[in-house]
Amino acid sequence: MAKPVHYPCYLHLLFLILSFHRSSQLQPFQSQSLLRIQQLLNYPSFSTSFDNTTDFCNIEPTPSLTLLCYEDNITQLHIVGNTGVPPNFSTDYFFATVASLSSLKVLSLVSLGFSGPLPESIGQLSSLEILNASSNYFSGSIPASLSSLKSLQTLILDHNKFSGEVPGWVGFLPVLAVLSLKNNSLSGYLPNSLTRLESLRIFSLSKNHLSGQVPDLHNLTNLQVLELEDNHFGPDFPGLHNKVVTLVLRNNSFHSGIPADLVTYHQLQKLDLSFNGFVGPFLPSLLSSPPMNYLDISHNKFTGMLFENMSCHAELAYVDLSSNLLTGELPTCLNLSSESRTVLYARNCLSNKEQEQHPFNFCHNEALAVKILPRDDVKHQRHDKEVLASSTMGGVVGGIAIVGLVFLFVKRVYSKDDVKKPQTRILVKNLSSVNTVKLLSDARHISQTMKLGASLPNYRTFSLEELKEATNNFDASNLLSEDSSSQMYKGKLNDGSLVAIRSSKVRKKISQRTFTHHIELISKLRHNHLISALGHCFDCCQDDSSTSRIFNIFEFVPNGTLRDYISENKLKWPQRIGVAIGVARGIQFLHTGIVPGVFPNNLKITDVLLDHDLLVKLCSYNLPLLTEGSVGAAVSSGTKQKFGTRDRHEDKEDIYDLGVILVEIIFGRPVVKNEVIVSKDLLKVSMTVDDVARRNIVDPAINKECSDESLKIMMEICIRCLSKEPSDRPSVDDVLWNLQFAAQVRESSRTS
Repeated sequence: MAKPVHYPCYLHLLFLILSFHRSSQLQPFQSQSLLRIQQLLNYPSFSTSFDNTTDFCNIEPTPSLTLLCYEDNITQLHIVGNTGVPPNFSTDYFFATVASLSSLKVLSLVSLGFSGPLPESIGQLSSLEILNASSNYFSGSIPASLSSLKSLQTLILDHNKFSGEVPGWVGFLPVLAVLSLKNNSLSGYLPNSLTRLESLRIFSLSKNHLSGQVPDLHNLTNLQVLELEDNHFGPDFPGLHNKVVTLVLRNNSFHSGIPADLVTYHQLQKLDLSFNGFVGPFLPSLLSSPPMNYLDISHNKFTGMLFENMSCHAELAYVDLSSNLLTGELPTCLNLSSESRTVLYARNCLSNKEQEQHPFNFCHNEALAVKILPRDDVKHQRHDKEVLASSTMGGVVGGIAIVGLVFLFVKRVYSKDDVKKPQTRILVKNLSSVNTVKLLSDARHISQTMKLGASLPNYRTFSLEELKEATNNFDASNLLSEDSSSQMYKGKLNDGSLVAIRSSKVRKKISQRTFTHHIELISKLRHNHLISALGHCFDCCQDDSSTSRIFNIFEFVPNGTLRDYISENKLKWPQRIGVAIGVARGIQFLHTGIVPGVFPNNLKITDVLLDHDLLVKLCSYNLPLLTEGSVGAAVSSGTKQKFGTRDRHEDKEDIYDLGVILVEIIFGRPVVKNEVIVSKDLLKVSMTVDDVARRNIVDPAINKECSDESLKIMMEICIRCLSKEPSDRPSVDDVLWNLQFAAQVRESSRTS
């Protein structure tokens, strides 16, 4: 028999205290508005018991009706109908009644049969954050009065009959995160103002009549879902940031090649390019991209040769390669029968005959007939023949140059055959298995990584003399810490900058290649929110010819830990949010900013340092160093455990650690390991109560200055980070988005 769970007595006291704050007495005119809505909807079954004595703020929610109040105002109204019959009253009058509920933050009116234009009076709800009017019969243009709702975060108008263009003012809604206009009759081009929606996460325009080139959406770094299915967009692949999770371009008019950097979209789980005219080589590495579980490129003109030994991601559940111009053999990983994976590949020119295939000549001839217009020239001047001619010539010259380089390389390899034939055979054998696309992908990653650390001095090799001068010949007064195989020193370079220098013994039997590989890995770990590597130095020990010593040079941040700042009440609420964002960005870089990712990192609040400008620097992460213990063992810079492993949910250990740090940021006091569960329960309880009671558990130093909305967002994401099951914890990108949103909400509440 399971033992009952006993919560600490103060949790029960909190329940009692909070109960005094739950009940709200609705203002009389709002009660009358609700009764008028009941009458206009012809007394639906869920409201038959409503009258002048009904306590609307405490009625039980149902699938058809949910009401939420704050103090003496209605803040959320959800009504879901079950009929498509248009109402027999004026839609204008209905929305004028709803507009009298001026404190509404969330309004959901779904499947109520509304028809005609969406009334302009909707713009009177100035506090509105979420509007869902889907599955009705609204027609005409989307009302311009919505442009005045500067707090609007979610706009869902799916399954209506709206017509006209997507209005340009949508791009000036500063905090819009969800824009869904699916299944309407919208037409025309998309406005360029959409590129301003930096908070946008979900953008869905499927099943309309929209056309033209999709604006460049690279600036939308929070965009995770883009659904453009069943329109007439094209001809070029849309410009996107590489953090997209779902990309659906099905059944449009795209007929360009796909960008090579699509393989760097390391969070992409669903990719649907079907029923277009995409041309050019298929990127086989999409099959092995770690998060990908749905890939559909059917009914295009993709070319290329597949091989049996190509790899597939284990969670790839649906693959449709049919009706393209692919040749070769279906990869074995796709040819294996599996109930958990659907694979379609008919109407290509593959050697596998289980599904209908064209003869090889068909794909060869069709591929020759396909003309791929260079992307850059299409972007600038699609119909300019002179530009087209010059770009084509550039492509030819570039192609010749590449072929020439390959020829020179192969010639060089084979020219050594007479001198050292065994080595040549190894080189040629290895060359045949090189994944060119992956090499290019890794090269781009290194380039992006260097940009992220652009404000840091260049990584370089230091001389031993420099380090001796910086540490006064490694004087004991500069020793910061030490363990059995290494010492950490504080140093001052000639330019006046402070550095931390770790000196580690390394077995000389380790090869130079292994040294170089580890140095390359370390040199990638450069980011504004990490104690970044600045360089290295090798030295042989005179007293022990069997060992050598490696020095790793890092940034030095002397200003104290986050715990110090919180315990001394040095951080206000907006600064605490900013610090949390910095920690999340550091973790994000470690997970996704380099290849392979670095996790888990066993982060603690004492590992979070702040410089004089309160910039976060993570000083402890899973850094690969060579030590006496074992080749490749990780040593704290601090560092721990493994580097770049990809065990399932291992990255979510860092998310849990981030949740513990958020607890201390909110409570303002140290939290030991056995208090984390209790703290999480306390946060859960506080989410069910009003602002006054919620602030009772917050650090007294900031509980009066933090806005309730930003506090709730911080608490919610903290609770999710501390989920027992790793799979239930959010991704680091999700955490970062919520923290940034908390900062935006706090700022908007301050200025309003």
